[in-house]
Amino acid sequence: MVGIDIVQISRISGLREKFGEKFLRRVFCDDEIALIKSDETLAGFFAAKEAFSKALGTGIGSECGFLDIKIAKTPKGAPFFEISSNLKTKFNIKNSALSISHDGNFAIAAVILEIGDI
Repeated sequence: MVGIDIVQISRISGLREKFGEKFLRRVFCDDEIALIKSDETLAGFFAAKEAFSKALGTGIGSECGFLDIKIAKTPKGAPFFEISSNLKTKFNIKNSALSISHDGNFAIAAVILEIGDI
């Protein structure tokens, strides 16, 4: 399953400016917040979570929440998902792949999920 999301960086940074810590804590865990060093990263991480939920076919909501999906980085800086055990089991997620990019005023994320038999 594939999911893609693109966001305007200024829209996401505007949410952080307007709602501050409340916005960050609603969408990201402490480990993710520690990785966010720029508005581009913030927007890319947001797009990644949206793309993940689109790959599931659910969107962000009751079946898949922002905090069910954690973004981490490899020692070389490549992003990857740490998925809650509840979500893995519910959707039989076997593997995932993530790519995030940003340029100009936009951030984009592409997600591929390998789903086993349900």
